[in-house]
Amino acid sequence: MRRFFLERNRIGKGKAILNGGEARHIGKVLRLGIGDTLYFLDESGWEYQAVITSKSSKIVEVEIVKKSPPQKDSSITITLGQSLPKAQKMDYIVQKATELGVSTIIPFLSTRSVLSLDEERSKRKRIRWQKIALEATKQCGRVVVPQIEAIVPFKEILEKCDDNSLKIMLWEDEKSNKLKDVLKNTQPLPKVIFLVGPEGGFTPEEVDMAIHADFQTVSLGRYILRTETAGICLLGILQYEWGDLG
Repeated sequence: MRRFFLERNRIGKGKAILNGGEARHIGKVLRLGIGDTLYFLDESGWEYQAVITSKSSKIVEVEIVKKSPPQKDSSITITLGQSLPKAQKMDYIVQKATELGVSTIIPFLSTRSVLSLDEERSKRKRIRWQKIALEATKQCGRVVVPQIEAIVPFKEILEKCDDNSLKIMLWEDEKSNKLKDVLKNTQPLPKVIFLVGPEGGFTPEEVDMAIHADFQTVSLGRYILRTETAGICLLGILQYEWGDLG
C-alpha cells in the first residue's frame, strides 16, 4: 500500500489536494486514475483513505472516504542529539535513525565539530534533513515523521530534556559505566535522550557540563565507533531492550 504525507493546509472538509512530485508519482509511476483509492497521513499521524476525483500531471484531487486516528508510532520516545558531522554523514544518520524509530533529532555544534554553517546554510540543511526523514518514514512504514530541529550550541541541547527522560552521553573514555548495565539497572522510561559527539569526541569540559545536567556517560564496550555509526547502534539497542524491535 503506497502512502503519501500531506500538510494539513492541503486537507479540507472531505477533500484534499496532492501536487508536485506526489501528483506526478501517482500518475506516471503508480498509474492511478479517477476512481482509484489511495492513502495518506498528515503531520499528526491521522490516516486518510481517499478516492481520486480528478487528476492532471500537476494536481490530483481526492475525496476522503475514511479518517482513522493516529496509531502509536513507538512505545518509547527517543531523541538523538547528534554533533554535526562533516560531509554528507548527517544525511545517512537521519535516514537510518528514522528507520529505527527516532522521534526527534537535534543537531548541535560542539567544540570539536568539524563543520560550521552560517544561518542560511543551516536552514537549507535542516530542510534537506527533514525531507530525508519524510522519505525514510514512507519507506519504512512509520506513521509519524521525526522532527529535525534547528542546529543549536552544545550548551542548549542540555536544556532540552525533562526529568522523565533517561539521559545518556556516549563517551569513549568512559571505563566503568557500560550501556548494558545502565539499561539492566534502570526501570524502562517513556523517554530517552542521548548525545553523540563529533569525529574528535567530546571535550572534558563538555563531559562535565553534561554530567551536571544529569546525563550519564556510558560506553558501548571496547570498540570505538564512528559518529555516524554510534547513534544508529544505540538506537537499535534501545528499541530492542525497551522499544519495538524484535
